Amino acid sequence: MFFKGDRGRGGVERSIPLVPLRDIIIFPHMVTQLFVGREKSIAALDEAMAKEKSKEIFLAAQKNAKTNEPGSEDIFAVGAVGVIMQLLRLPDGTVRVTVEGRRRARIKKYLQTEPFFAVDCEDIPELVQDGVEIEALMRSVSSTFETYVKLNKKIAPEVIVSVQTIDDPARLADTVVANLPTIKLADRQGLLEMPDAKVRLERLIELMQAEVEILQVEKKIRSRVKKQMEKTQKEYYLNEQMQAIQKELGGGERDEFKNEIQEIEATLKNKKMSEEAVAKVRKELKKLKMMHPTSAEATVVRNYIDWILELPWYEKSEERFDLKAAEAILEEDHYGLKKPKERILEYLAVQALTRQLKGPVLCFVGPPGVGKTSLGKSIAHATGRKFVRLALGGVRDEAEIRGHRRTYIGALPGKIIQSLKKVGTGNPVFLLDEVDKMSSDFRGDPAAALLEVLDPEQNHTFNDHYLDLDYDLSDVMFITTANTLSGIPVPLQDRMEIIQLSGYTEFEKLNIAQKYLVPRQQKECGLGEVPIDFSEGALRTIVHHYTKESGVRSLEREIASVMRKLARRVVEEGRDQSIEVTAKSIPKLLGVPKYRVGKTEDKPEIGLVTGLAVTSVGGDLLPVEATCFPGKGKITITGLVEKGMEESGQAAMTYVRTRLERLGLSEDIHQKTDVHVHFPEFVKKDGPSAGVAMVTAIVSALMKAPVRHDVAMTGEVTLRGRVLPIGGLKEKLLAAHRGRIRTVVIPKENRKDLRDIPRRVLSALRVVLVDHVDDVLREALVVDDPDVKFGPTHGTIEYRFGELIGEGAHAPKPQTEQPAPAPVLPIEGPGGRPPAAE
Repeated sequence: MFFKGDRGRGGVERSIPLVPLRDIIIFPHMVTQLFVGREKSIAALDEAMAKEKSKEIFLAAQKNAKTNEPGSEDIFAVGAVGVIMQLLRLPDGTVRVTVEGRRRARIKKYLQTEPFFAVDCEDIPELVQDGVEIEALMRSVSSTFETYVKLNKKIAPEVIVSVQTIDDPARLADTVVANLPTIKLADRQGLLEMPDAKVRLERLIELMQAEVEILQVEKKIRSRVKKQMEKTQKEYYLNEQMQAIQKELGGGERDEFKNEIQEIEATLKNKKMSEEAVAKVRKELKKLKMMHPTSAEATVVRNYIDWILELPWYEKSEERFDLKAAEAILEEDHYGLKKPKERILEYLAVQALTRQLKGPVLCFVGPPGVGKTSLGKSIAHATGRKFVRLALGGVRDEAEIRGHRRTYIGALPGKIIQSLKKVGTGNPVFLLDEVDKMSSDFRGDPAAALLEVLDPEQNHTFNDHYLDLDYDLSDVMFITTANTLSGIPVPLQDRMEIIQLSGYTEFEKLNIAQKYLVPRQQKECGLGEVPIDFSEGALRTIVHHYTKESGVRSLEREIASVMRKLARRVVEEGRDQSIEVTAKSIPKLLGVPKYRVGKTEDKPEIGLVTGLAVTSVGGDLLPVEATCFPGKGKITITGLVEKGMEESGQAAMTYVRTRLERLGLSEDIHQKTDVHVHFPEFVKKDGPSAGVAMVTAIVSALMKAPVRHDVAMTGEVTLRGRVLPIGGLKEKLLAAHRGRIRTVVIPKENRKDLRDIPRRVLSALRVVLVDHVDDVLREALVVDDPDVKFGPTHGTIEYRFGELIGEGAHAPKPQTEQPAPAPVLPIEGPGGRPPAAE
C-alpha cells in the first residue's frame, strides 16, 4: 500500500508502518516475540501483513516506556527494519507477533500518525573492516561473552556455540548484544546507532567487562551467604540437639525458658536503645542460653536484661510549648509564687525557640506548707511532661541513688533508674523532695552521689552501679525542695538554681482559702450542694487565732474541722437552709483561740519597745522590755536569747554609755544602776536585728522617757551607733501591718527591699529609713527638744503611706490620744488580681 506522494525504491519515498517498543531494542538478525496491545501498533501490524511480499515493519524504541500515547518526538530516530514471521491474535484482544530484525535504518520523516505511524526511512550501511585488529576484537568479544554466560545462569549455554560460528564482525556484535539482558536500554540504543562494526565491538567489550565484574561480586556474595546459611543451619541443628538433651533433664521448664528467650529477642529487635546497651543485652543473652533455667545465675541475668529492656531509653513525652496555656495552668493551680512561675515560662520560651535546651535543675527553698511539692506537679502539668517524685528524707546510703553492684544478692538499680522505669519516659519532671534531710554514714554520702545527677554537664552519661551502662538524664527536668539551705552541701547548691519561696502573707492566705481550700473541703465533706457563706472575717479569725505557720496546711485542717461540724448540722437539720460562717461563730466551732495576734500597747510606756522578728512561721512583733534599778552597772538580758542576741545587747549598752552626756544623764549613772532587758514569750531568740530596739528600751528606761506605742523598729546597731541592714523585711512589715503599727523604722540600706513589699502594705504604713541610732531615738521617744538631745538628723528617708516624702523629714509631733487604726484592706486588688509589688 503506497500513500500519496510515495516513491519506489529508486530514490522515491516508501512508506513503512512503525511500531513503538517499550524497554526493548530490536537488532539485525534478532528474532523475538512481541505482545502488542495498543490500537495504533495493531493497525501498523495489519498494514505490514497486507504487504504479502515484504511484510516489513519499522521497529523503534520509545524514549520513555511509561508514555502510553507516544508522539513522533517520543520515539528514537534510529531503529531496525524487521519482517513479520508470524502473527497470532489472542482472545483478550492483544496480538502476539514474531519478528526478525533485518537492517538498521533511520527515520527521515513521519508520513502519518493516524491511524498508525508510517515513516519514510533510509538504511544505515554497515562499515566493516578486515584485518588482525578486527579478528582480535571478535575473539575478545567471544571469550568475554563466554565468561558472562557462565556467570549469568539465565542464558542457555547453546548460545555460546552459535556465537562462536559467526565470522561477520557486524553480525557478531548484534547477536551478542541481543543476548545480554542486563545491558541498559540507553546503552543498547547507542550500540544500535553505531554503524562501524569495530567501534561497536570495542564498546561491547567495555559493557560486558563491567557486567562480568558485577556478576563476579554477586557470585562472591552468594557464596558468602550460602556459607553463613550453612553455619546458621549447623548452629540451629546443634541447638536443637542441646535443647532436646536439656529438655530430658529439665522437663517442661526448658520450654518456658525458651519462650522467655524468644520474647527477649523479639523485644530487643524492636526496642530502640543505645549501642552499648544493645551489645550488653546480646552478651548477657548469649550467656543465658547456656544456663539451666533453674540456676540462681540465670535468674540474676534475666532480671538484669529485663531492667535494661524496660528502661525508657528514647521514649519521651511530647512537650507543650504554649506559654499562655502553661501560664493559665500555673495560675489556676497556685496563687502567688511569682518567681518560680516566671522561671518555668522562661524555660518553655527558650525551649520553644531552640528545642535543644537541657533540662533545668531548680531548687525550691521555703518553709513547710508553701506548696513546693504541689508546684512540681503543676509544672509537669503545664509543660506536658509526666511527674515522678522521690522522697530523700532520711536517705543515708549512696546506693539509694546509684544502685548496688550485681555481685550482691538482691541487687537493684538506684532510685533514679527505678523512678524512670516506673514513669516510662526519658524526660519527666523529677521531684527530689526534702533534699536537705539526707544524712551520711559509713555507707557513703547520697548528697555526693547527687552531684553527678544534678549536673547538666555530667548527667548525660549517668552510670548506675547495677546497670553499668551510661544513661542520659540531660532531658529530665530536676526539681529539688528544701526547707533550709544549711542542710544542702555547697557543691550541690552550686549545681542548682535556688528559688526562695517565702511564707504566704495574710492576703495570700485569705485568697488561697477562698479560692482553693474552702471549695475543696466543702466538696470533700459532701457539702457541694449546700449554700455556705464563709465570710472573710471568719477566715481572718482562723488565720490569726488558730494557725501560726508560713504555709496553709494548718489553715486547711481548721477549715476542714469547720466543714465537718457543718456537715453534722446539715445531717441533723436538713439541706434546705443556707449556712453563714462569721468571725463570731468560729470560736463556737473551733473552741478557744490557740494563738494571740501581736498587738501594740494602748499608750506610750517607759522602757517598752516594739521590735520586729522573723520566725519559722513568718513575721511577728517582738516586745522588748527594759528597767533600771540601783546596782553596780550590770546588764542582764533574759528571754531565752542565744549568744548572738546577748552580744548585740552588750553592744547596745556600750553605745548608750558613750552618749550619756548628750542624753542629759550623769556620767556615773552606769556605775550606780543595773539594767535588765527582757524578751517575753518562751521561744528561742537570736540574731542582731533587735539591736536598735534594745538601745531604745535602755535609753527610755534611763531617761524615764516613754516610747511611742505605734512605732516598731528593726536593725543591727554598732558601737558607733550605725544601723546596719537586716533580712526578712517583707515578713516584718507584714507583721507590723497586721499588728496595727503606724510607723516602722528600718535601716536605710534596706531601701532596695521595699520593692518586694505589697503596695497595700506600704500604703498603710509610714516607713522611716535611718542609718544612725540617734534618728531611731528621735522617732521613738516622746521628749521635748529632740534636736538638743539627739543632735541633727543623719539624712533619714521617709515613705508616708507608699509615697516618698523626702530626706531629713522630722517625725510628727507626739500624739497623746489613741491613733486611728490602720485600715483593713480588701483581699483582692483592682480587677481581682493579686497585690502588685512596688
